[in-house]
Amino acid sequence: MSDFNIFHNPRCSKSRQTLALLQENGIEPNIIEYIKEAPSKNQLKSIIKMLDVEPREIMRKNEAEYKAAGLNDESLSKEQQIALMVEYPKVIERPIVFTKDKAAVGRPPENVLVLLK
Repeated sequence: MSDFNIFHNPRCSKSRQTLALLQENGIEPNIIEYIKEAPSKNQLKSIIKMLDVEPREIMRKNEAEYKAAGLNDESLSKEQQIALMVEYPKVIERPIVFTKDKAAVGRPPENVLVLLK
């Protein structure tokens, strides 16, 4: 089993490009189709901490679910935001590549190369 994981959406070109870039560098990550298999709250909290971002910074604000889920409400706590991201995983930015102690968002795909060092 690989030390690398990718929150992947096969329908997304950036996600496919990031996966191909990892493979070109000899990495066969564990592929997590996060829309089908949503991350747990703890897993998402861990990734947010590794990325050193606020939950809202890794949300896809143009997804219909973002507004439908009420994620545009600025008064939501971090806990509430994370819970809604788990409930509506389509709003999570993609792709996210992570190991046990590092993570990177693959936008652009080359961002994940820092994890290979």
